[in-house]
Amino acid sequence: MFRYNVRGENIEVTEAIRSYVEKKVGKLERYFNDVPDATAHINLKVYTEKTAKVEVTIPLPYLVLRAEETSPDLYASVDLVVDKLERQIRKFKTKINRKSRETAIPNMKTSSIFVDEAEEENNSELEIVRTKRLSLKPMDSEEAVLQMNMLGHNFFIFEDAETNGTSIVYRRKDGKYGLIETD
Repeated sequence: MFRYNVRGENIEVTEAIRSYVEKKVGKLERYFNDVPDATAHINLKVYTEKTAKVEVTIPLPYLVLRAEETSPDLYASVDLVVDKLERQIRKFKTKINRKSRETAIPNMKTSSIFVDEAEEENNSELEIVRTKRLSLKPMDSEEAVLQMNMLGHNFFIFEDAETNGTSIVYRRKDGKYGLIETD
């Protein structure tokens, strides 16, 4: 059974809100055989422009479930986040089932935490329909952001001129940029 850590920013977490969140997030437990000792971290934020943002993070032994949603209604945001998390779980289960069929050796460590049920997701959803090959050019992160914007993409992979490592710049939902550096 999940433990819940519900925090509110600019909002008092009432018992009604807490019980609604726990009831909705608790529905995810049906996807697991033996629900591991996991803490569901839920952040509720209310902004001045009357929007509510809900972030849920559930670290599990072989997977970290994380989703966030923003909408004008706090309860609607909770519902949307739970829907996102359910899709993530189904997608992960489909991936595990496909790999175990392809290799004919079931990955018992990972697949045993899930309830054994029919594959619910369409296999074509994970099908790779295009492959690109590219050569990474040395540049700094600012140049990579400019390249990304010129191409109209949401991310750009490049070789960091300072570290000689592969890095990725990406556009965040808030319009700012993020950088992922590899070791």
